[in-house]
Amino acid sequence: MAQKLLPLELRNLVKQILPALLSGLISLTAFVIVGHTPISRALGMAVTIAIMTIFLKQFGAGLAIAGALALAFSQAFWSQTGGLEIATSAFTGLILLGVMFIIAVRVWLGGTPSRQLVIGIIFIAILFWALVGAPRSLRVTTILSSGLLLQLVDILMSAHPRPENPTSPQPTTQNLTVLLLLLTTGILNNPLFILLFPAVVVGLILSAIELPRWWWAVLIIVVIIGIRGVIIQYLDTGWWLYPADQAEALKIRVPYVMADGWKHASRWLYMIDLLRNQFTEVGLALGVLGLARLSRWYPEVGSVTLVAFASYALFGLVYFGTDSTILLLPMLMILILWMTYAVYALSHWLQKSVSASSTIKWVTTAGFMLLPGVLFLRIAGLDSVG
Repeated sequence: MAQKLLPLELRNLVKQILPALLSGLISLTAFVIVGHTPISRALGMAVTIAIMTIFLKQFGAGLAIAGALALAFSQAFWSQTGGLEIATSAFTGLILLGVMFIIAVRVWLGGTPSRQLVIGIIFIAILFWALVGAPRSLRVTTILSSGLLLQLVDILMSAHPRPENPTSPQPTTQNLTVLLLLLTTGILNNPLFILLFPAVVVGLILSAIELPRWWWAVLIIVVIIGIRGVIIQYLDTGWWLYPADQAEALKIRVPYVMADGWKHASRWLYMIDLLRNQFTEVGLALGVLGLARLSRWYPEVGSVTLVAFASYALFGLVYFGTDSTILLLPMLMILILWMTYAVYALSHWLQKSVSASSTIKWVTTAGFMLLPGVLFLRIAGLDSVG
């Protein structure tokens, strides 16, 4: 009996991994050949795209690949390409990551494929940070952000299964430990990761999970560390009370927060332009539609992702650094989730409305695939001009 179950588990794992491998290989090839990115850095970026694919896999393999590649070819994410090679220890680190990933998957084989991969993500994040990362490493931040969002959504969907999936496994202590590890590692790497903390708290409240006291104690310590880091890095400067309207008039760009930035219309227009420039007007419209539908059918997931998006959006309104687009990458990941769900919901509505349901599914997936194609042509054109 056990021999029959093992191949089934492995088959499920392969189904879960294949879309991630495909999107990871496509993005890796683009980063290296078109973006002229060192292999070690390109691998770290491709890991994020693979995790993003796993995050979106529940909406279908094709839509997941399209959404993840849209992130890969967005201007913000693509700006990490190019540059010099980092230390050769990166290759040793990446080999160790692969070995630890395999071990973790084998140990976690009793859980769902998604949760098996989450454990692999933890080892990847921690080892990457320890071996090849650096303080405030952007690649580590994006890897951990995608992993944390994946785990948080998985917990919510397990705690509140849809009627069509009543046998969904309930969240366990292992899920909570993974979530805490991701948040801790993220804040230690970059205190700005604390912006995901409100979404984590809201998610835990909505999931109605009873947490042990030690979990809350560790969380409070980590949050204090994160808040202290943010104050030192972004707030404890003379720019905190500088008039944002004057900064806008003089086009001042400094890597600090100005407290009243959110009050000015120009900052709101800046945020809208930032999102539109990443994914075009169509992507922005899909994001709004996706949030509306997600809040209707998965209200807990809609609420938590909206809180996370709002946290980063508020930071973007008051932060005046030229690197704001890069720092807001987790917000862009959430927007891609909404975009992907919008196409998923539209596909299901069309399938119920017409007889050729299988054809509609392929057509909507192919239509969504056009978005990363357009984004890739745009960034490839910019690179060739440069």
